[in-house]
Amino acid sequence: MASTLNAAVSLTSSKSSSLPATSYAIAPDRIRFAKGAFNYKSNNVVTSRRMVSVRAEVTTTDTPPVKKVEKESKKNEEGVITNKYRPKEPYTGKVLLNTKITADDAPGETWHMVFSHQGEIPYREGQSVGVIADGIDKNGKPNKVRLYSIASSALGDLGNSETVSLCVKRLVYTNDAGEVVKGVCSNFLCDLKPGSDVKLTGPVGKEMLMPKDPNATVIMLATGTGIAPFRSFLWKMFFEKHDDYKFNGLAWLFLGVPTTSSLLYTDEFDKMKAKAPENFRVDYAISREQANDKGEKMYIQTRMAQYAPELWELLKKDNTFVYMCGLKGMEKGIDDIMVSLAANDGIDWFDYKKQLKKAEQWNVEVY
Repeated sequence: MASTLNAAVSLTSSKSSSLPATSYAIAPDRIRFAKGAFNYKSNNVVTSRRMVSVRAEVTTTDTPPVKKVEKESKKNEEGVITNKYRPKEPYTGKVLLNTKITADDAPGETWHMVFSHQGEIPYREGQSVGVIADGIDKNGKPNKVRLYSIASSALGDLGNSETVSLCVKRLVYTNDAGEVVKGVCSNFLCDLKPGSDVKLTGPVGKEMLMPKDPNATVIMLATGTGIAPFRSFLWKMFFEKHDDYKFNGLAWLFLGVPTTSSLLYTDEFDKMKAKAPENFRVDYAISREQANDKGEKMYIQTRMAQYAPELWELLKKDNTFVYMCGLKGMEKGIDDIMVSLAANDGIDWFDYKKQLKKAEQWNVEVY
């Protein structure tokens, strides 16, 4: 839309003689007042010789609006559904399976559970669902929703698009007063029996959606139950057949846990590795049992440091996507690795990471 300024200008001399008012069409950006002062209350300009009164109105002419070019997402976003079910009106699913998947001597229990949703919660790999535990809180109100990353592909563990799976660690700890505290929702979920009802909300989230490019390099960084969204990725990549998707890229998983007995889904990952050795790599970081050459505990960033130059070269490609899920703070350890590598190429890592985020190639979900 273009605009012009119609200005009526009256000139008054210092001797009170007047000139007739004259109207002009003036472009707004051409109005200049030099060597004078403008009185905003009276719309007057006072110069050394005379007073100028300006009355102006802006008129517009229609021009075609500028079309906003929408950025096309690199992720599998098309048709994704969010918040179909909300806390006030959740969906009631059924528990089909609930089994402990960590060894008895593991420091803490982790459970894999499968719920039926009869096709009513059409989620996508990388999304989350909410769970509302039965009962009331300390204030006498219904328990609040708790979000969990989905651990199954969109087809579900049964392959019929009617189930959703979660990977949940039972939260039990001793507080400063010496009291044993149990997480409300995690214990509710881990104690569920097949046939029980469970209130579900969602699906939610777009941050962790898979890339559309079947030739992409997908680097997955997980600690503990942060493995959930990556199990959903990997099932779609290696265990399923799709008419519109066949993964031909590289999927590289780093999983950090405290002990070997805490490792999750290793049988599945072994089968994937055997099936597609050129397309799948997995590296474990077992902090209480492994160490690097310097004697440092093997955390996920410590394991990644052993492949740092290779990882940095991958991160310079526009079809490499990094996904991070797990404990808050894990990102800092990874930043520490990349800062010096980027600096060797004259690149500021934190600026570069911002570019990766903007390009949807750096995706983080931590808790």
